[in-house]
Amino acid sequence: MKRIKMYQLLLLMSILLASCSISSMRTPETLKEAFKGKFYIGTAMNAWQIMGKDTAGAEVITTQFDAIVAENCMKSGPIHPTEDKYNFELPDQFVEFGVTNNKFITGHCLIWHSQAPKWFFTDSEGNDVSREVMIERMKSHIYTVVGRYKGRVKGWDVVNEAFMEDGSWRKSKFYQIVGEDFIKLAFQFAHEADPEAELYYNDYNEWYPGRRDAVVKMIREFKAEGIQIDGIGMQGHIGMDSPSLDEYEAAIEAYGNEGMKVMITELDMSILPHPRRDVGADIATSFEYQQQLNPYTEGVPHNEMEKWDNRMLSFFGLFLKHSDIISRVTLWGVSDGTSWKNNFPVPGRTDYPLLFDRDYQPKSIVDKLIKEAEKPEYQ
Repeated sequence: MKRIKMYQLLLLMSILLASCSISSMRTPETLKEAFKGKFYIGTAMNAWQIMGKDTAGAEVITTQFDAIVAENCMKSGPIHPTEDKYNFELPDQFVEFGVTNNKFITGHCLIWHSQAPKWFFTDSEGNDVSREVMIERMKSHIYTVVGRYKGRVKGWDVVNEAFMEDGSWRKSKFYQIVGEDFIKLAFQFAHEADPEAELYYNDYNEWYPGRRDAVVKMIREFKAEGIQIDGIGMQGHIGMDSPSLDEYEAAIEAYGNEGMKVMITELDMSILPHPRRDVGADIATSFEYQQQLNPYTEGVPHNEMEKWDNRMLSFFGLFLKHSDIISRVTLWGVSDGTSWKNNFPVPGRTDYPLLFDRDYQPKSIVDKLIKEAEKPEYQ
């Protein structure tokens, strides 16, 4: 009898061990499963998804991604339209969606020269406010927004796009009125509003040597002065021809060498011809529509889509290679149909820059990315 019980016990243990082994060997079915333990994989949410009107988009976000950022509703213009009024309806819903669905939530963005409310920089007569008034407005805005979501929003894009490609300062109203220390003050205020939140600087064309070196210089100054900065957001608006992987890797390593977390914050890859290599993501840029710049109105030929897949796969291979530095990769949108790239930098084009098609179905790249993440060299 004892021998039978011992045999049964050993058999049960064998079954359990085999079950665990099979479970651990199971091929991931979603992006968030594939990249778990490597970095967060995220997406930007638009208003329709936040409000629950785009149920297909919300389902993809819930199923495939473990990090979210608001595409527009937390920018200073929408969230703070007048001096005495905040519009928290959409941001509240966005944060609640993230908390309910256990997502890493990033706030985007506190200080940015674009999409800022008109009143922010002027007095009642339309003149620029004083440095003191501008600083107080920055402080009040940051304290209010960050404070409202303290403990729920885990990281903030504190300042967005403060440098030019050559490393010079962008001559924004923040720079003109406050001076170079506006960026330090913004980080100081954000830390005071939520000492536990991670704080990031975010920019596009972040691989340009001039801009890269300016950001490195800023990081070193912050650290020397005891100002908290946790990471650098590399927007990742890339094309088929530029940047090169070597250029992009040089920037990742430069920021990582300064002790920064690196996040790919707004990743999309246009398959369309670019009017200029240096367009980047300056939303003020616009080019006249030309038919030759919009070649895929009826869909992308298979061989061209293969080229797109291979280039996107190469970038993710780079991200996986540096997963000790990179903490998050966030796509700038869910589906091709809702991407801003359909209208930038040439309005009216049909682009295919994301991982899910216009029907919210995974494109061929999704399965390839899941398999890429499972390669032994990334384990």
